[in-house]
Amino acid sequence: MAEINNEQDSAFQSLSELKRRWKEGTFKEIWDDWKWIFTYSVRYKGVILYYLILGMISTSLGLVSSVAGKYIIDIVTGYQTDKLWVLIVLAVGSSLFSLTIGNYLGRLNLKLGINIGNDIQADIFGKIIDADWKSISKFSNGDVLNRFTNDIGTVGSNAIGWLPSVVLTVYQFIATFCVIWYYNPVMALFAFASAPFTLIASKIVIKKQREYGKKVRAMSSDVMAFQMETFYNFDTIKSFGVADQYTKKLKWWQRRFKDMQLDYNWFSIKTNIYFSIVGMLVGFSAFGYCLWLLWTHQITYGTMTLFLQQRAQLEGAFSGLISIIPGFLNSSISAHRVRELVQLPKEVHLPQSSDLNRYIDEGFTVKMDDVDFSYVEDKKVITNSDFQAHPGEIVALVGPSGEGKTTLIRLILGLTHPDRGKASLVTRDGTEVEMNADTRHLFSYVPQGNTIISGTVAENMRLAKENATDEEIIEALKIACAWDFIEKLPDTINTQIGERGRGFSEGQVQRIAIARAVLRDAPIMLMDEATSALDITTERKVLKSIVQQRPNKTCIVTTHRPTVLNLSQRVYRVMQTKVTELSEEESSRMAMDF
Repeated sequence: MAEINNEQDSAFQSLSELKRRWKEGTFKEIWDDWKWIFTYSVRYKGVILYYLILGMISTSLGLVSSVAGKYIIDIVTGYQTDKLWVLIVLAVGSSLFSLTIGNYLGRLNLKLGINIGNDIQADIFGKIIDADWKSISKFSNGDVLNRFTNDIGTVGSNAIGWLPSVVLTVYQFIATFCVIWYYNPVMALFAFASAPFTLIASKIVIKKQREYGKKVRAMSSDVMAFQMETFYNFDTIKSFGVADQYTKKLKWWQRRFKDMQLDYNWFSIKTNIYFSIVGMLVGFSAFGYCLWLLWTHQITYGTMTLFLQQRAQLEGAFSGLISIIPGFLNSSISAHRVRELVQLPKEVHLPQSSDLNRYIDEGFTVKMDDVDFSYVEDKKVITNSDFQAHPGEIVALVGPSGEGKTTLIRLILGLTHPDRGKASLVTRDGTEVEMNADTRHLFSYVPQGNTIISGTVAENMRLAKENATDEEIIEALKIACAWDFIEKLPDTINTQIGERGRGFSEGQVQRIAIARAVLRDAPIMLMDEATSALDITTERKVLKSIVQQRPNKTCIVTTHRPTVLNLSQRVYRVMQTKVTELSEEESSRMAMDF
C-alpha cells in the first residue's frame, strides 16, 4: 500500500507540473523533449508494434481465463454442468499462456530499454567528447556523468516502454470495464468509482507525505556526501590523525538519519492504516453489493468471483494509467538534461589541419599574435600577448600561480580560442593553420596533477599509442628516466598501478606520465609543471632526452624550476594578463632568484 501511495503522490505532483507547464506555455518543451526521444524510439517501431500485439493478446487471455473461471465456479456450484473440462483446459491454458507472454514482454522491454540506452549513450558520448571545452566546463564532472548514466538510463527505459504501456493500460482498462459491464452495468460503475475514490482520498495526506519525503531524501544526500568526502580525503584524515572525529561525526549523522527514518515510518504506518481502512470500506461495500445480488439471485457465484477479481484489476489499471504520468514527465526532464549536453557548441574542426601531416619531421612553430582571452566577459586572463616556440627549442613559461600559464596551454592546444588575435601552428615554408581540434594530434601533453589510471604500466602507456610494442614502451620509459625503477618491479611493465598511482611515489608517477607523452612522439611537447616532483639531475636528463628524441621537437614547459630556465632557449613570463618574453639577462637573474 505504501508503494501505491508513493505512486499516487508522484502522480499528483506530475499532474500539477503538467498543468503548470500548460498554463505557462512551456508544455511545448515537454513535447520537444519527447519528440527527441521518439527519434530513437522510431528505430524500433517494428518491435514496438510486436510488443503491443503480444501485450493485447496477453491481456485478452487474462480476461478469457477469468471468464472461464467464472463458468467453472458456476459448474461446480450447480448452475451449469456441461463443458467443465473444456473450461478447465481453457482457464489453465490461457493463464499459462498469458503468464508466459507477460514474462517474455518483461524481458523484451528490458532488452529494448538497454539497447536504446546504449544507442543514446553511443551517440551522446561522441557529442560530449567533441563539445566545446569552454561550454562543457560549465558543467561539473559529476553532473555530466549523472546525465550520461542516470538520465540516459531513464530515457532508455521509457523510450520504448512508455507508449506501449499507455496503449496496453488503456486497453486493459477498457476491456476489463466492458467485461464487467456485460454481466452487470451497475457493478461496472461501482468498480470504476472505487479506484478514483481511493485516489482522491489520498490527497488528504499528500502534503505531509511530500514534506517527509523531501526531508528523508535531503538527509540521505547529506549522509552520502559526508561519506564520499571522507573516503576521497582518506589520506589527509589519517595524516592529521582525526579519524576519531570523523567516526563521531558519522555516528551523529546516523542518529539524525535514524530519527528521521523512524519519524517518517510512524507517519507511514498511520497513513497506511488510514488507506487500509478506506480500502476495506470500499472492498466490503463492493462485496456487500455482490452478496445482495447473489442473495436476490441476480448473479451466480461465478459472476460474483469474476466481479471481485476484475474490480481489483480495474482499480489497478486505473492506478497504472495515472502512474504513467510521472514516468512521462521524468523522461522529459531527463531528456531535456541530456539535450542540454547535445546542444552544446562543437569544437572547431579545420579540414586544412590534415595538410600539416607532411611537415611532421620538420617540426612546427607555435605562434600567438596579439591575443586576448577571457573565460568571463570583461574579465581578461590574457591581454595583447605574443608568443613563439620554434622547432628544436625548449621554451619556458613562468609566472605566479593563477596568472594564466595553464590558460596559455589551453589556447595552444586549441581547447579554447582567442577572443581577439590568433593562435596557430606555422611550418618552415610559412603554411599556417589556427589551433583547433584537428591540430591536437600533433601534440604530446603532460598536464598538472596525477593523470595515472588504475591498471598496468603498459596499459597506462598505451593510452598515448594503442598499438605500441613492449619495446617502444620500454624505450619511452628509458627516455623519461622511468625504466630504472620499472625494470626492478616483479612484472616490469605489466605491474599493476593502484588508483591515482597508489603504490608509486609522486616522482615515479610523474615520470610514467612523461614517458607516456614521449611514447606518443608528437612534434610538439607541452609540459604543465610536469617535472615539479623530479630532482634536478633527473629533470635535466629527462628534458635533454626528450629534445634528442626528435631533433625538431618543440618543447613548451610551464615551470618554477631554475633547471628548466637554464636549459631554455626562450623564457616567457605570464603576469597581470600579459605574456612577455624575458631577455637573457632577465632569465638568468630569475633562475638565480629561484
